[in-house]
Amino acid sequence: MSGKVVKYDQDNIDTDVIIPGQYLKIHDYAELATHAMEGLDESFHSKKGTYIVAGRNFGCGSSREHAPIALSESGIKAVLALSFARIFYRNSVDGAFLLPIEIDQHTYNEISDGDDIQVDITSNKVMNNTTKKTYSIKPFPDIIRDIIDAGGLFGYVPK
Repeated sequence: MSGKVVKYDQDNIDTDVIIPGQYLKIHDYAELATHAMEGLDESFHSKKGTYIVAGRNFGCGSSREHAPIALSESGIKAVLALSFARIFYRNSVDGAFLLPIEIDQHTYNEISDGDDIQVDITSNKVMNNTTKKTYSIKPFPDIIRDIIDAGGLFGYVPK
């Protein structure tokens, strides 16, 4: 997967800003996506990103599944962050909405807003096509990789 980065230099981006509460009654995913990141960044949709890069504890707050759905439907394929709230992480993986990819501080510091990056979860690498630098990403645990490979929890059958 390759695409453009939208970077937020902050920790604790919560589900209330990823998809504000007044939109939780929307069941049409495409409509829900029009409100993604509205609580934090009104210009999010004009940035046309494929990846979000953020600090620690991304997706904290309420356990709304709407957050990864809204991001996914808006074109986000993965969030690269220093850490994730556990429920956001599992909602992302279990629903096969987007990939929650953990990166280290050095990688976080090196990737800038607007960079073009390529993520390879098979080799656990991210290539910054803008700077021509390559970084390691935290490998997914085996069970999470199996769920991702199965297209989400509903397609997963334990071995």
